[in-house]
Formats: sequence, C-alpha cells, structure tokens
Amino acid sequence: MRRLRFQNSDPVQTAKTMAQFKRWRQERQRKVKHKDYSYVVPNTAPDLTYIDHNGTEPSVTWIGHSTFLIQHSGLNIVTDPVWAAKMAMNKRMAPPGIEITDMPPIDIVLVSHSHYDHLNIASLRRLTGSKLLLVPAGLRAKLRLKGFMRVKEFHWWESITVRGVRFTFVPSQHSTRRTPWDMNKSHWGGWIIEPDPEAAKSAREDKRQQAAISALAVAKSEQIEAAPSDSPQRPIVGDKPVLYFAGDSGYFRGFEEIGKRFAIDVTLMPIGAYEPEWFMAPQHVCPEEALQAFLDTGARWFVPMHYSSFKLADDTPREALDRLEKGRCQLSIDEERLVLLSHGETWRLSGR
Repeated sequence: MRRLRFQNSDPVQTAKTMAQFKRWRQERQRKVKHKDYSYVVPNTAPDLTYIDHNGTEPSVTWIGHSTFLIQHSGLNIVTDPVWAAKMAMNKRMAPPGIEITDMPPIDIVLVSHSHYDHLNIASLRRLTGSKLLLVPAGLRAKLRLKGFMRVKEFHWWESITVRGVRFTFVPSQHSTRRTPWDMNKSHWGGWIIEPDPEAAKSAREDKRQQAAISALAVAKSEQIEAAPSDSPQRPIVGDKPVLYFAGDSGYFRGFEEIGKRFAIDVTLMPIGAYEPEWFMAPQHVCPEEALQAFLDTGARWFVPMHYSSFKLADDTPREALDRLEKGRCQLSIDEERLVLLSHGETWRLSGR
C-alpha cells in the first residue's frame, strides 16, 4: 500500500470507506426532516470605521465559519478565507459578517488546510493588500499554480516573524483533499499568533513610546468611537495577546502539547460538523471535546467557530451551542471564559 505523505501524530483512521458513506447517507435521510435549522448566528453591523483605522489595538472580528479578521500589532490577518455563497450544493446559512469588498488591505493570510470550506480561491483572489500566504507544507506549489507568488509553507512547529509578530504552525488531527488524487498530499494544522519574544521585550522597555503611537493613531481619526452601549461586554485581554487558531481537528493529545509550549490567551476553536460522531470524530471535535481541548491548552478565553455558516454535517447551530453550554456547566468553566461572537462583531482585546 502506498504510504501517505502526511499523517496524524495519533494513530487514527481518517479515510472513509464507501460503506461508511452509504451508512451516513441512509441515516441522514431519516434524520434531516426532524432537524431545525431556523436558528443561525445573528449578524452585527461591522464597525468598519474602527477596522479601517485601527493600526495599534489587537482585535478579533468573526466573518463566519473559520474566517476571522485578526488585527495584531498593526497587521491585518485573515484566517481560512471563505466568502463563498455556498458549499457544494448547500447555500450559506448566514451572510459573511463583513462583505469582502469592505475588508481592509490584508497583510497575512493563515490557511489551516486545503479543504474547500477553509480555502476558497475566489475569495483569496478578491482580498486586497500585499497578502503573504502562510500555508501548510505541500500547499505552496498548488497556490503558485493559481497565481499566488507570495506563499510560504510550514511543517508543524515551524515559525516566521513578520513585523514583530510570530506565526507558528502547530499540529491538529485531520486530513486534506481537494481532488480524488491528492489525499493528504498537503498538511493540516493550526496557528499560534504571538508577539515575537524580542519584539515583546522591546515593547515592555518602551511603554511610553507605545502609548504615544497609540494616542497619535486615535487622534488621526476622530471617528473611532467606543463600542455601542448595547454591545455585549467583552473581557479585556491585553495589548499583546497570544492567539491560537485551531483550524479543524479531532480531539488528540496535541492540544496539551500546544498548551505547554505557548501561553495562550484566546483560543479560536471549532464546535460544529461533528454529527454523526461515529463518522466525524477522528477529524472534528464535538462541543464537549472542544471544551476539553480548550482546557488542555490552558487558554484563558474560548471563541467557538466552525458552525452556523454551512451545513457540513448533521448537527445544527442550536444543537452545537446547547451542547457547548451543557458541557461548560459539567466542566465548571466560568461563563465569562466563553466569548460567543456574532458575525461581524469585533472583540477589542485591549478593551480600548
């Protein structure tokens, strides 16, 4: 048997047989008529003025599914860019939180893996800016064939520093395929976003200069205002947060290892596309496993993602959120540590 190019760290079987697909299809036909998809994550009008003028403060804006706009140390970062109106034959359940035409110029694109719901070429083309693409090993050549020249690829635990921000590609438990012939020919994983240690040291030694730069940026745009009073109160994380974008993953020992290597503030973790669990578990955590993975990483806050945009499996957004809340109570996790964003909502991590 031909050996696959990339494999998971734990001995799990992610490849599916035709018999398994047939069983899932039969089960789905029986269950789908009883499913309630009436609930979707609400959309909040995005604060485009803030996003366009923000050059200093860290923030996280949920576009939908696994797509976020992360602003960190003056960089505009997009994760897993997908603005597609449908996935296969299924229409998008909720519109993107920010229209792609309203996005600011992008400096960095982080790709977790090559599945279509995490990498949409048309969306990638439409994003403006210099767009340095940071991708898993094995994906660079494919993207260059599509015309993207600024691409760097990474194996697990490899890093790059861009303008004082370090990006590290970390393991997940998943698989990849875009065609019938490229199964696991590129890798999969998540990303750690953190201040470069040397840059962080310099920042601590020069707080007065940082404060002056921040004050100047605010003065340049009097339109940047505090979040509306009816917006949810969000926790204050800090000026130089460490973020973990988990991509797609089944539950595995690697979450604990990631937590040992990084002092994570905010984890962006999937909670959807888990049902039926006998079929999905090797590659997609269920909400309870996502909570346990969050605890494994030692992160301070959890932002759920990968639900309420596309019908990729048999679970509904309401089911995912209900199980997440029940699991939170069972694990005695403080309610404040779960930050449920709406599409288009910006969480200003420094609290300013």
